[in-house]
Amino acid sequence: MAAMADKPQPDGIVLTEAQKKSRRQRSIAIAWTLGVLVVLFFAVTLVKGPAVLVRPM
Repeated sequence: MAAMADKPQPDGIVLTEAQKKSRRQRSIAIAWTLGVLVVLFFAVTLVKGPAVLVRPM
């Protein structure tokens, strides 16, 4: 039993290096996609101009 006490067990799931790399690439792809959407929405708003604020009530 003394051998078990010397080696603590990791909590939760331990990812391999390949899984960590895959997760990072996926996170970067999601960040790029969100950034492109933000720029797209901003550009559309600029193209529409102030007319976007003038609407009938």
